[in-house]
Amino acid sequence: MFLSVFDMFKIGVGPSSSHTMGPMVAAARFLDLLRGSPFHAHGLRASLHGSLAFTGVGHATDRATILGLAGFEPASYDAEKADAVLAAIHESHVIEPPGLNPLRFDPKADLVFDYGPALPGHANGMVLRATDAQGDVILQETYYSVGGGFVLTAAELAESKAERVKPPANVPFPFETAEQMLGMATASGKSIAEMKRANELAFRSAAELDQGMLRIWQVMTDCISRGMEGTGILPGGLHVRRRARGIHEALLAERGLNMTAPHTINDWMSLYAMAVNEENAAGGQVVTAPTNGAAGVVPAVIRYWLDHVPGASISRLGDFMLTAAAIGGLVKHNASISGAECGCQAEVGSAAAMAAAGLAAVLGGTPEQVENAAEIALEHHLGMTCDPVRGLVQVPCIERNGLGAIKAVSAASLAMRGDGVHLVSLDVCIETMRQTGRDMHEKYKETSLGGLAVNVPNC
Repeated sequence: MFLSVFDMFKIGVGPSSSHTMGPMVAAARFLDLLRGSPFHAHGLRASLHGSLAFTGVGHATDRATILGLAGFEPASYDAEKADAVLAAIHESHVIEPPGLNPLRFDPKADLVFDYGPALPGHANGMVLRATDAQGDVILQETYYSVGGGFVLTAAELAESKAERVKPPANVPFPFETAEQMLGMATASGKSIAEMKRANELAFRSAAELDQGMLRIWQVMTDCISRGMEGTGILPGGLHVRRRARGIHEALLAERGLNMTAPHTINDWMSLYAMAVNEENAAGGQVVTAPTNGAAGVVPAVIRYWLDHVPGASISRLGDFMLTAAAIGGLVKHNASISGAECGCQAEVGSAAAMAAAGLAAVLGGTPEQVENAAEIALEHHLGMTCDPVRGLVQVPCIERNGLGAIKAVSAASLAMRGDGVHLVSLDVCIETMRQTGRDMHEKYKETSLGGLAVNVPNC
């Protein structure tokens, strides 16, 4: 098992990594499949299943699928161009993918929201089809968006489940559990970040690794800055006001008047996280960390560390990100980072664990203290449901990222007060999260059929 730091942190577009980025990636993959096929297609069809159907409109899954079939990809997404192409498709009922002939596609008839039982592999399933001149299916593939922008075909999903019994990846420190990670750290004398760096260097140069992480941070901090300047109402019909700019202005004013209370630091952390998630809700460029719905936690804690913690230095950014990615990889490999699979404990809970571990690392924590920080943060998100009102990544998601950042910092601080010895291990906590997600009722797992989604008036 090897998940790169660039797997856990991917540049993409809001509002959802699993419901927006994933379907767009799946559509791009289907186009590649079609380009290599001997069949001559005349049309395209798509069906969305499970959580992709139930919250697809609120998460812009329909839009993402159509744009993906038109050749758009998350990392290079151009919003202005996308709007023009989407309008043309709705008017002409024709998609013109790069490298393929124009294909018939009527968004109202050829994109189906299937509200029946989810597909067997995962809660986020979609089926893409190519048709001939008579409308008969000549090519078909099933895709699963498994969280964080990761996409697998049905065959790949089955293979990934089998990989749990396969030999580990060909890297110098092939840890697949926190226990193995700590054992390797003790044996090698290396930190978690140093081991993760050595694993990354098996696949890319040191310059590529460092420049890539700086690029990821630049996108993160630019997103915070844009969010703190944004105004107006977020799209989707809930009439949620963007609040980050007002909070930022108030905090600056209080600082200028020398009237800041000690607890106000929590407001700064919430501000940074909310700024990111308001940008995400508006469909802006964000970084999955490890998902879009939880994209604000890690950058908020990094920004807090750099701007508010004495002695913080951008030179340690790599240690933060590598440590966070190592923890995120453990959670994804042994449980899930998908809200549709395990609820918000898998999204904001995982993000808080990653951020807590990263912060503990740059504060000088031992591997044991870093593992403890991650465990504390995840433990206190266990059982958290995913119940977005109207299927939008706004309520409760935006504020929840702020509280996730606060919990992450508190978890790191508590861990640093100890020696790393604690009762509940990170492995046990991750397994508990997996079991809790398995037992959680479907209406609390990103379907908007329970919780706040049905108890808050949204129309």
